[in-house]
Amino acid sequence: MKPYFWLVILLGFTSGCQRESAPIKPEELKQTLVTVAAAADLKFAFDEVVGEFRQQHTEIQVEPSYGSSGNFFSQLSNKAPFDMFLSADIGYPRKLIEQEFADKDSEFQYAIGHIVIWVRNDSTLDVKERGMAVLNDPAAHKIAIANPKHAPYGRAAEAALKHFEIYDTVQERLVLGENIAQATQFVESGAADVGIIALSLAMAPPLRDKGRYWLVPADSYPKLEQGGVILSWANDRPACEKLRSFMMSEPGRAILRRYGFEPPQE
Repeated sequence: MKPYFWLVILLGFTSGCQRESAPIKPEELKQTLVTVAAAADLKFAFDEVVGEFRQQHTEIQVEPSYGSSGNFFSQLSNKAPFDMFLSADIGYPRKLIEQEFADKDSEFQYAIGHIVIWVRNDSTLDVKERGMAVLNDPAAHKIAIANPKHAPYGRAAEAALKHFEIYDTVQERLVLGENIAQATQFVESGAADVGIIALSLAMAPPLRDKGRYWLVPADSYPKLEQGGVILSWANDRPACEKLRSFMMSEPGRAILRRYGFEPPQE
């Protein structure tokens, strides 16, 4: 048999394989990326929101980054490359609108947050019975909160301490986290004895069975009105609007409610 005979057979086999390959799905041809600067208290809730959203919109990828709202505001004021901003304080998105870095019609309020006093299960501090007074216990050597300078949840914690008139007595024992997630990590790891953290993190799977908490009365600190905005330099505004719409829809709000977030109208 002549050598070129095998070449002809091989070329024919390869050509046949190419013709019979699976067709490329439309969503695989173009993937839109939406980058989101999100408040740290949203970590687990928004991850779940993104998972549900992706099931409906396979053509859109969502890439969240979590941190303190104040730090993100500073970055976005210098035009950091994010498409959306989800803040724990709606005041920050409104300032970006004033700076003309976002359109007014892109603003939305997605939730109201709450704070709790949280301890690990092995703690001797009885937070459920003693509430805020537990922070005066000698066993509460270190109290973790987020940094009030740039974290809305830190400002809420500080306001609650002042409302109950114990801020001056505990101030020297405060351990400040860069954001509410880091403050939570301090108390979860044992680096702090107790923490004032976001209800959404206390209810998240990683902490839900590891500790217990007391809900700080909502009238003891300014309302944590959480809102978002689409930045004026967003790469794909329609994709951002779809994500916003899903967060504001009943399925999106149902997820947020499971993490202790209160919908604005309620």
